[in-house]
Amino acid sequence: MDPRFDTITFLSDYGTADEFVGVVHSVIRSIAPHVTVVDLTHQIPAYDVRAGSLTLGRAAQYLCPGVVLAVVDPGVGTPRRGVAIEVGGGQSYLVGPDNGLLASAVAMCGGATAVVELANPDYQLPAPGPTFAGRDIFAPAAAHLCMGLPLAELGPPVDPLSLLPGLLPLTRDEDGVLVAEVLWVDRFGNCQLNVDPDEVAEFGPRIQMRWGDDVRTATRTPTYEGIDAGQVGLVVDSYGMLSVCLGRRSAAAELGLHVGSEVTLQPPSDDDVPAVVAQSVTLTPRSSP
Repeated sequence: MDPRFDTITFLSDYGTADEFVGVVHSVIRSIAPHVTVVDLTHQIPAYDVRAGSLTLGRAAQYLCPGVVLAVVDPGVGTPRRGVAIEVGGGQSYLVGPDNGLLASAVAMCGGATAVVELANPDYQLPAPGPTFAGRDIFAPAAAHLCMGLPLAELGPPVDPLSLLPGLLPLTRDEDGVLVAEVLWVDRFGNCQLNVDPDEVAEFGPRIQMRWGDDVRTATRTPTYEGIDAGQVGLVVDSYGMLSVCLGRRSAAAELGLHVGSEVTLQPPSDDDVPAVVAQSVTLTPRSSP
């Protein structure tokens, strides 16, 4: 076989405190020594399939052609399937558990053109136990695909329509109020909503936000630096989604938002008053009488 790909992009919830990531790297290198492994992230919250799926979906269009190896697998060792998915007619493959983790990335790539179940033991490692499929099943499959192994050699075909879909929330309109959800909080505390900017285009530059018992008026701004002190900003982020932000501060921490928070958006009411903007004040010593 002639090597076909030279890049594996690797995502997991393994973290980096233990040896798991390094072991997977070594398994890949032992089979496909020419391959470069790009560590997309290993800090997906433990067992959080949806967070992993969203991360892959955001990144998919920017990844090198090759193989995506993704492991967030709370059902490891159970009858859930391991799969390899062809996209773009063979331009790339995605390898991982069939639990919805790969769904967003597959959709971003235009859908699956072929799928197999990873069932051929000839392309797996002997497993002392069933709980490290990333090492024993998924990494060997990804590496062998890079070496040029035909997809069909890894196992029997699977109907793409039978793959478990991702569970991504959609916005809904309730009498002119857009009900949204926080999809992701980045390390800066910006809160990405599942809102396309076009959905709020008619609301104008100021939008009333409500979550829990809190109500604030947010201002749409093109940059983070355009958010004034004391103001809540709505910025179109680098993935084209609307994000709730504060100027150089964590919106998540200060506003009490987190992944899964329900946020409603609507035009400000007639009696709506802009949020108070903090002003800097310079204090000088009082002069003696």
